[in-house]
Amino acid sequence: MVASCLSPTSLYGGYLRRCFTASGLSSQTIDIDHQTSIHFWGPNTASHKPVLLLIHGFGPVCLWQWRRQVQYFCADFDVYVPDLIFFGDSTTTSSDRTEVFQAVSIGKLLEKVGIERYAVMGTSYGGFVAYHMAYMWPERVEKVVIASSAVNLIRRDNEELLQRAKLKEIEDLMLPRTAEQLRTLTSLAVFKRLPTIPNFLWNDIIDKLYSDNREEKKGLLKGLTLGREDTPNISPLQQEVLIIWGDHDQIFPLGKAIELKEVLGEKAKLEVMKKTAHMPQVEFPERFNAIVKNFLCA
Repeated sequence: MVASCLSPTSLYGGYLRRCFTASGLSSQTIDIDHQTSIHFWGPNTASHKPVLLLIHGFGPVCLWQWRRQVQYFCADFDVYVPDLIFFGDSTTTSSDRTEVFQAVSIGKLLEKVGIERYAVMGTSYGGFVAYHMAYMWPERVEKVVIASSAVNLIRRDNEELLQRAKLKEIEDLMLPRTAEQLRTLTSLAVFKRLPTIPNFLWNDIIDKLYSDNREEKKGLLKGLTLGREDTPNISPLQQEVLIIWGDHDQIFPLGKAIELKEVLGEKAKLEVMKKTAHMPQVEFPERFNAIVKNFLCA
């Protein structure tokens, strides 16, 4: 307890929880079936507002990835923000580790809470999940926002990412164990040059945000159905799609966004945010939120 109280990461996590609560959301957990439980942040009571589902990327839990979007969109939407399986308190006894299973599980969650129609926004790995939800349930998913997410991933993309990171295994990048590995991930994900951060703070972040369920998360990386082939293994969506991307993204370079727009078809629109990298919703939240709102409300 004393160690947690002295942890800068834990202290900031408390601030994030207060932000979600002040926006009208509460922490909830639901058993979606006999194997799987999903933790999520959602409204205390349903309203007549449209529903927006936010799906986080690989990394920290949802609190750390969607704070500015929750604060902005809760005024006009009923916002639901789940932790994907093996992130936070979401868990399963199933052996399935694909992103398709994540999509099915989030779909079951929304059924459990009585949501029939919704827009979905996913970032990075969460964009993979959002794509599968939209593809499987066009009658439920009204609009789709894919942020910094190369759903059109191919085998060569992973190889080139490891070359940029100067690492041998993808888990060393996405599940950092050392301060140096976390510095590498951050340098690829963020456009702005960060101030010098001491190792003890990097290590505190790793301990609090990257240590839980490491083996299960490695399984998620290995279980991806996307990126296994030499050509994209996706189809166009029926819904309108907003693709939003940072022009300096080094995880999934901008060329993937341009290709993705062509693959998804005439209903896909691409917005490129300048001077941002893999986390435009964090680096320039006001601009990001305005772009997304204009799309959702059009």
